[in-house]
Amino acid sequence: MDFRIFPSCRFILVAIFIFHGSCYSDEAGNYRFMKDATSAPTSSHFDYIIIGGGTAGCALAATLSQNATVLVLERGGSPYDNPTATDIGNFANTLINITDPNSWSQLFISEDGVFNARARVLGGGTVINAGFYSRAEDEFVAEAGWDRDEVEAAYEWVERKVAFEPLVERWQTAFRNGLLEAGVVPYNGFTYEHVYGTKVGGTIFDRNGHRHTAADLLEYANPSTLVVYLYASVHRILFASKENSRPKAYGVIFRDANGVFHTAELAVQDAMSEVILSAGAIASPQLLMLSGVGPAAHLADHGVNPIILDHPMVGQGMGDNPMHPVFVPSPEPVEVSLVQVVGIPKFASYIEGGSGLSLSISLTRIFFNGVLDLLNKLKLPSQTISNLLKSFDLGLNVTTQAGVIVHKVSGPLSRGHLELRNTNPDDNPLVTFNYYQDPEDLNNCVKGLSAIINVIDSKGYSSYKYPGVNGRGLLNLILALPINLRPRHITSTFDLKQYCMDTIMTIYHYHGGCQVGKVVDNDYKVLGIDALRVIDASTFLKSPGTNPQATIMMLGRYMGQKILQEREAFRR
Repeated sequence: MDFRIFPSCRFILVAIFIFHGSCYSDEAGNYRFMKDATSAPTSSHFDYIIIGGGTAGCALAATLSQNATVLVLERGGSPYDNPTATDIGNFANTLINITDPNSWSQLFISEDGVFNARARVLGGGTVINAGFYSRAEDEFVAEAGWDRDEVEAAYEWVERKVAFEPLVERWQTAFRNGLLEAGVVPYNGFTYEHVYGTKVGGTIFDRNGHRHTAADLLEYANPSTLVVYLYASVHRILFASKENSRPKAYGVIFRDANGVFHTAELAVQDAMSEVILSAGAIASPQLLMLSGVGPAAHLADHGVNPIILDHPMVGQGMGDNPMHPVFVPSPEPVEVSLVQVVGIPKFASYIEGGSGLSLSISLTRIFFNGVLDLLNKLKLPSQTISNLLKSFDLGLNVTTQAGVIVHKVSGPLSRGHLELRNTNPDDNPLVTFNYYQDPEDLNNCVKGLSAIINVIDSKGYSSYKYPGVNGRGLLNLILALPINLRPRHITSTFDLKQYCMDTIMTIYHYHGGCQVGKVVDNDYKVLGIDALRVIDASTFLKSPGTNPQATIMMLGRYMGQKILQEREAFRR
């Protein structure tokens, strides 16, 4: 057919691509468009340049490639290089493998003294997380101003590739029964939706225990219009600005693994071309600052030059949902399971659980060696390092015949900030989350821990704890473990509020730094700058649902469609 005879055909085909995805694709792990950045030319041009091939970036790239040329710059490697490392049995080991410069998990320690991790791999956090898949609450969608029908379609697009109904076995069934007995009702069965009560959610692990990540969404991509460079560290976004006009992004500078710098620029002839930051809640605000967009005085203190725009809210509003785990040794064998069942009570907390986790003792030692090395680099007091060494062996003897029940404070209301440590984009910035600064978060922690105690002490869960053991006693065992760098107080053994303050861990759901209404508008365009958007969790005002990965992937797809619709409307 000669499409010149039917000018409307082009629009119809684009619409089909946008709403249903491409009919041609590469198979996950065999992407022709995935290359090492050392093969990149010195200079190149694309319609869209996406910084970060993570949870949002992969969905965004797959969508935009249907009607535009797209470059994705991912600072890490490919999850397909070691597929067994992503399987369910290797979850914990992959997460704590932090010492290799090319490992998929990069340790950082917040200024609050809490260990945390950043993903450094194509697919982002979906490669190293616990895999739970659950949609955002209706209120989150409404507050974001998203179109509900388009959100539903975007979720379904994601789910066709990466989401599964888990096989619920004995330990998860007992955990479910304990939640119901503890009053987290009603039971809602299996659903992706966020509903009050107890439910079975989705998972990105299939029935064989194999993980399906955001990188699998690139199967939707048009392989002839997409390029993904791995081990590509973006150092700066490039801006053009004329007198009395807004600055406009026109490209990026990135470095490959050999230390060679490359330039990628937007297609000059295309007025709709954009640079899109999808580097995550740590790297997106950090890279804006390194590119001269942020609090001017702070940037000047670090020698950032030129300063493109004084944007005081970049790096503000950082939030991280605190997590508190309880390990429950079991007299009965337990299956290997990550998060499947979740309790969503009416107060602002979530309760999740897993069982039978496998943890390599050698990797545990490597993790703590990595922690100690980082502490030395940060020049922390020698007493802090000494105390961690004293408690070192306590964290090694972990049995797999146990369940772990975790509590997450939703929101949260407490907020912090991100600042530059130096001008190296590969180094962690300074991040402060101010956990429990808001008393309501602390009250919700106490309520959540009380609910966990009730679950552990319930009849429904009783087969998976030793006789005479109770929930409050199990909480106190955590106080002896080197789970963070925060001080311990004797009152933690009987005061749940102090216990919450002393035993803070992260569930890796940090967000903020480029928030909607403060750094970007409702279309995720950076305020005061043209041709630059931020599309990732750094734009969130709070963490969506029980676990954010479903919504972050959905956002990539949702905004990809919006951008393509704008592009087509501009051309008509």
